[in-house]
Amino acid sequence: MTDIGQPAGTNTDTATGARTDAGTAKATGTDTRHAIVETSLGGLTVVASGDAITGLYFPHHWYMPSDASLGRRVDVQDDALLTLAATQLAEYLDGDRTTFDLPTRTNGDAFQERVWAMLREIPFGETTTYGELAERLGNKSLAQSVGQAVGHNPLSIIVACHRVVGSNGKLTGFAGGLKRKQRLLEIEEPTTVKEARLF
Repeated sequence: MTDIGQPAGTNTDTATGARTDAGTAKATGTDTRHAIVETSLGGLTVVASGDAITGLYFPHHWYMPSDASLGRRVDVQDDALLTLAATQLAEYLDGDRTTFDLPTRTNGDAFQERVWAMLREIPFGETTTYGELAERLGNKSLAQSVGQAVGHNPLSIIVACHRVVGSNGKLTGFAGGLKRKQRLLEIEEPTTVKEARLF
């Protein structure tokens, strides 16, 4: 399966399931900074803490963290990690990249971390449903809770929450807006599907 956002040198906290840099389990507040990365989806706020990317948010994101938690604003070209993230985002949005090779860290509760770990396992170009994720957790009635965890995913695009759709394949709530979700799914469509839509 495609593993997005966990290159070599990154591991999982066994207690919470949180992904951390190997040997760099720093507190989120350590050297936290952010940059605005201009893309075809608007200005994305990319947050880094220490040696890991900890957030990626759309303009008017539903669950945008407080300004204080984003740390200081920096120019993307002045920060090697944020520059790498911006480069890979541009490649992905141009259709030239299918996986991200970035050190990441999340700090959700145990349930959120389980859901976010499943999001990382959804291959490029494929989708799943909230109900299917809930079934994998052992209880289909958890679908709404799964939806809330998906919505609070702090690493939009990098951890591909846009690949989760409604039970009938319908696009449902997306913290970055449904138009952006549609665009992300279109980027990942197989070439044969894209060509078929032209006729």
